[in-house]
Amino acid sequence: MARAGAPDALIDATIHIKSGEQVAIIGPSGAGKTTLLNLLSCAQVPTRGELTLDGQNPWQLSRRALQTLRGRLYVAPQVPPLPPRQRVITAVLAGSLPALSFAQSMASLIYPKNIAGAHAALAKFDLSEKIFDRVDRLSGGERQRVGLARALLSPSSMWLIDEPLSALDPTRATQAMDTMLNEARQRNVSLVVTLHQVEVALARFPRVIGLRDGLVAFDLPTAEVTTELLQLLYAQHEAELTGAAPVVDDAVIEAVTPVAMHCR
Repeated sequence: MARAGAPDALIDATIHIKSGEQVAIIGPSGAGKTTLLNLLSCAQVPTRGELTLDGQNPWQLSRRALQTLRGRLYVAPQVPPLPPRQRVITAVLAGSLPALSFAQSMASLIYPKNIAGAHAALAKFDLSEKIFDRVDRLSGGERQRVGLARALLSPSSMWLIDEPLSALDPTRATQAMDTMLNEARQRNVSLVVTLHQVEVALARFPRVIGLRDGLVAFDLPTAEVTTELLQLLYAQHEAELTGAAPVVDDAVIEAVTPVAMHCR
């Protein structure tokens, strides 16, 4: 997957995600994490290989069927695209739009119908007092949490969350991640999260996928992710930052030879 003339962002990446599964995607910058989410959210068409969601190739569906499929996918970018003059309540209730008719959507913009639901979702992120504030009055971390809160009102069966903790302090990060994991389990929603916070991935997710240079370096239950695997995953990135050659044991290299993959 790449722009014309550019190297592929993902190379032979076969990943199977079951309904209700929670998966953390880690790896250095430029590894292909955001591209993977873009593929899963049907925002980008694979240049090679195959993507299937619920047994369907999204790009072989009619426009209406593709729209319906996208309505079952909630995407939270690292920087939520929230209109600055919009009220927080409107931004949160936007998560429920795929389940509303056009007339209901327009009515909700004029007068929000589910104030209690928006309040409850925001409360899980300690933002209930901001419900009628304008988005441009929020801090970056508060905007990020609003983007997460509206997932709780969406009809989606898969949440695709890109770097949700980048603007949060440790306490808020813990609260936000625990809330998303608990809500996903209760709703049997598949949760796929990209993270730079390796310690969060290891502490809270049952499965961790390591991406490097567009390849899947490992795809393992968290208990099987060793320090050696993590060192190898980030070795080249650290070498580029420091100018030093990475030191990696040959046995570790053999253990994590990249696996050929297709997105599924």
